[in-house]
Amino acid sequence: MKAYVFPGQGSQFRGMGRDLYQQSEAAHRLFDQANEVLGYDLTHIMFEGTDEDLKQTIYTQPAVFLHGVVMALTHDSFAPTMVAGHSLGELSALTAAGVLSFEDGLRLASVRATAMQRACELVPSTMAAVLGLADETIERVCAEITEEIVVPANYNCPGQVVISGSVAGIQLAEERLKAAGAKRVVLLAVGGAFHSPFMEPAQTEFAEAVQNMPFSAPRCPVYQNVNAEPTTEPAQIKANLIAQLTSPVRWTQSVERMVADGATEFYECGPGKVLQGLIKKISSATPVAGI
Repeated sequence: MKAYVFPGQGSQFRGMGRDLYQQSEAAHRLFDQANEVLGYDLTHIMFEGTDEDLKQTIYTQPAVFLHGVVMALTHDSFAPTMVAGHSLGELSALTAAGVLSFEDGLRLASVRATAMQRACELVPSTMAAVLGLADETIERVCAEITEEIVVPANYNCPGQVVISGSVAGIQLAEERLKAAGAKRVVLLAVGGAFHSPFMEPAQTEFAEAVQNMPFSAPRCPVYQNVNAEPTTEPAQIKANLIAQLTSPVRWTQSVERMVADGATEFYECGPGKVLQGLIKKISSATPVAGI
């Protein structure tokens, strides 16, 4: 059974998508259509923009979404039996699975990006990767910090969890996690605390856009971040997609559940190989590749 997965913010790179644009007429049309839908030249930012341009959430999220969806929709052998996406990648997965039209998926990616960037600008906040510590220990340490907000944000693979919170909260957590045995705590170059209570303003704005958008039943189950469960009911997909902005990304659990449900091979659709690396650490016996 083929599982297709879609990466999120952080996988972008300068020049992403140019090869697709040049090699496929179908891809060329989708890239041009994206520029029309968005009302600005996203492909120029992707192909020719600076690294700083691509680090801006308002551009990063639509760019990563576009790359992954175009890669999937223009690939001859794209025939998923299950899909999942990491954070933003969930929108890509939903679009590739037919829940959203290409245009509506792109519009939601843009709304999400803009809302999250605005939320980041309200209060200074950040994220850090915790390496070499059990999930339960990280959860306990975060819960014990009551004077600041700090929460687990991404369960990426065994031994790698990203935490999210206030700047002071992350600093406190770093000290306590190292004392608890973490090999490293690495501050991430991000604009704010994604998948935490700091994203509540963005969640409100995003929820309105999601509720006003038509969602169809997917062509195959979608394993969503908030609960790592296969979902096919459009109303539940909407609720989970909205909840995701302030909830942790349960990527480890999603991959484990997909394998338990019969996934025999994984394919990453999008820029880079981040998810391929994570899946190898989660389920080393399951083949994984790009498409």
